[in-house]
Amino acid sequence: MQITQQRYYTPEEYLELEEAAEYKSEYIDGEIIPMAGGTINHNRIAGNFYAVLNFAFRQQEYEVFNSDMRLWIPKRHFYTYPDVTVIAGEPQCFNNRKDIILNPQVIVEVLSQSTKGYDREDKFQAYRTISTFQEYLLIDQTRIHVEQFSKTGKKQWTLREYDEEDEAIALVTVPFEISLQDIYNKVNFEVVESEGESVDVEGLG
Repeated sequence: MQITQQRYYTPEEYLELEEAAEYKSEYIDGEIIPMAGGTINHNRIAGNFYAVLNFAFRQQEYEVFNSDMRLWIPKRHFYTYPDVTVIAGEPQCFNNRKDIILNPQVIVEVLSQSTKGYDREDKFQAYRTISTFQEYLLIDQTRIHVEQFSKTGKKQWTLREYDEEDEAIALVTVPFEISLQDIYNKVNFEVVESEGESVDVEGLG
């Protein structure tokens, strides 16, 4: 029986391939994993959150990035693209590359059917190895529901959930508030959309 050998890549090989790739992929400790395609609702939610944040911070010492910005997590040898990232002060760039950041304070992920378990568990564990990371929001795209995790101490996080359209979320670690109505603006929950193939994310410790 012929055994197919898993190909492992160096971070440098991944970055070179990613420059020429048509679609984004994550890099997890040697493996390159294609990211699931985004739906209309996913893009609406991420875009809504980014737009309101970006406007709110236009004269403050915070910077907001969308999913075009790559994040490097050194302790997990992990490259990924968060949906929305907030940085306090100046971005710290990896190896002076302007497309790779190291110092997120707040990360927002829009959940999809294929990756919601990954975002809640393995990805959250990886994010928690970043010293600057203090707050995590998980936004459901199939219903009104947001989970807000905020760091309260070493290895200590609190969770608050939101599921009413008239509620507002106040971030704990940065001066910002947004209503669920603004987050879900123009989102149509009746539309069933295909996300593409599911992502195999086994193996991330």
